[in-house]
Amino acid sequence: MLSTVRRYKALVSGALSRCFPRTTAYLKSEDDALFRRWPKAAETGAGKREATAKPGAPRRKGKKATAEKKAAADKPGGGRGARRSAGIYPSRALEVAPGQVAAMRERAAQAVQAGVICAPSDEQWRMILCDSPLTRIFAGAGSGKSTTLVLRVVFMLCHLQVPVERLTVISFTNASCAQLREQLIRVLAFWGVPFDEAQARQCVRTFHSAMAQLAREVLGEPSWFEQMDERAPGEPDNPLASARLRSAQQRLLKQVYQRLYRDDATFREQVGRVLGQAPVDAKAPMDTLRLAGEYQAKPLFEALHAQQEFCESIALDFATLDTQRLPGTPREQDFVAALARFREAFYATLESKGLTTFNRAFTALTERLAQGAVAAAPLQSFQHLLIDEFQDISPQIVRWLQALHRALAGSEAVSLMAIGDDWQSIYGWRGSSPELFIDFDRHFPRKGSAKSTVLKLETNYRSIEPVIRDAEALLDEVRLKQAKRSRAGRSMQPGDHGVKLVSGFDSRRQLPALIEEIQRQCTHVASRTGADRTAVLLLSRRNEPLQAIQGQLQAGLPVKAMTIHRAKGLQAEVAIIVDDCLPSEPHPLRNALYAASGFFGNSYDEAIADEGLRLAYVAVTRGVSRVLWYTGRVQGATRILQQRQVRT
Repeated sequence: MLSTVRRYKALVSGALSRCFPRTTAYLKSEDDALFRRWPKAAETGAGKREATAKPGAPRRKGKKATAEKKAAADKPGGGRGARRSAGIYPSRALEVAPGQVAAMRERAAQAVQAGVICAPSDEQWRMILCDSPLTRIFAGAGSGKSTTLVLRVVFMLCHLQVPVERLTVISFTNASCAQLREQLIRVLAFWGVPFDEAQARQCVRTFHSAMAQLAREVLGEPSWFEQMDERAPGEPDNPLASARLRSAQQRLLKQVYQRLYRDDATFREQVGRVLGQAPVDAKAPMDTLRLAGEYQAKPLFEALHAQQEFCESIALDFATLDTQRLPGTPREQDFVAALARFREAFYATLESKGLTTFNRAFTALTERLAQGAVAAAPLQSFQHLLIDEFQDISPQIVRWLQALHRALAGSEAVSLMAIGDDWQSIYGWRGSSPELFIDFDRHFPRKGSAKSTVLKLETNYRSIEPVIRDAEALLDEVRLKQAKRSRAGRSMQPGDHGVKLVSGFDSRRQLPALIEEIQRQCTHVASRTGADRTAVLLLSRRNEPLQAIQGQLQAGLPVKAMTIHRAKGLQAEVAIIVDDCLPSEPHPLRNALYAASGFFGNSYDEAIADEGLRLAYVAVTRGVSRVLWYTGRVQGATRILQQRQVRT
């Protein structure tokens, strides 16, 4: 029998090698791999990957990365060709009676008349009244998703009679949560439902706040490494909102590194090879290290910690990671081996101080939930989940959500509504990926053959048509994306325009001219009917250009300056972007880690190249009626804009 299987496997392998050469990596594992992978072999080939790419878009090639990601597809995290797991969400629809829909529409009409809300559009009503227990909402920039989300919560609480203690809304940061709470309290008051600040805080949370609430019930009262140096630690915020280490965190990491270097000869040797110097004594070297693909050099202990957080965010299992078999140079293999020892020492130190990390708690809770070791009571608030900004979710949180709803699904009918926009996914450098939103049904399956209901909010109420079209042109070369096309819900006025590109900009010589242009735009906005409260939003990927410009601006101008990442969700009448769109360098270490996690169908380099274009899209769509882009060199996103302007 075994020889027959081997002969059959060889025949199939040969056929696939001739017809689908890129799929042969699937057949290089253990003997039973054929039977596990064969049902998906055809659909995980190049044809399926290219179905999501715009015809004619250039493809970035990389044979090594392709082999790595194919080999990862059958790992526990699940590459894009992984087998669909058992269903979590009910196959039947939620019970929504015609009378409940009519009552919601009637009360909403009264709220519109009273000026409490704006009248929902047809596409917004489809989200508000949806009867699916598993829903994906692709909500484009400026589509009014926050207000629509609030009305969905109102419908569930007031008309579907979902108990408030069984519903949780997840938003990205504490700031966005505060805005949602304020809206929810105001709208529920019009519906005649008493809903105070304390209830709003329980109902609307960040992922990390929701996790911390569960951790208090299950893991005791953990103190967080991420909140060291905070005078009065409050609800945990998303660490993506503040990526810099505080001084207390830096000191602790440095102590762990120095102690480990002193006590562990193997770690000393690994560090020596990574830094390219032989260990002289037990005193830890304080050299900085810039890994290939990183923007700047860091002290080694910070570099180790940064890659540790990335590994944990993509749900990489250190217990099964074989550093010697990890693709890459010997130096990169030594770095990962040193990282594993550093991580172990780091957590031992935290434990001795009564501390833990958000990542560690997510993992511990996921494991306990999977083991059935969590009582039902603390889980009840997660029965119905509505999650905003889902495009920035990470594999680690995917696993936590899976375990959470699987634990509940045995006794409760759970529901999940995920709202996001893969076009605005910009945190891949921290382990997030829009792939998890696009491949939603594989990670969050319904029972039986049913799949998630997919809805789209495609009307952009923020920006004029030329701004939208220029922004969407930036996405033409993005490989993996949901097909959609925004419609402008705002009319143009004389003088409005899309992106005007100013190339050859030298900030050292031409800064005075830029300052004059900002002042002219402020004057223009002041004379405009119905202008946005913020006249000009000054944007860049880095803080340094913004600081130089702010130092020359006249006090009192209605101008805000911030990085593109921090500006997501904001808008201004005029967006002025100062950025050279520097291309990202190849990051061989993260390519290898990406493949080893098993969650992704592309390489890290491919993901970050796509993300650079999505970041440009986010920047452009902050503008309401005008966008200006200053760049020294035309490359990346600005190359696409220049080509578009030449054609038109």
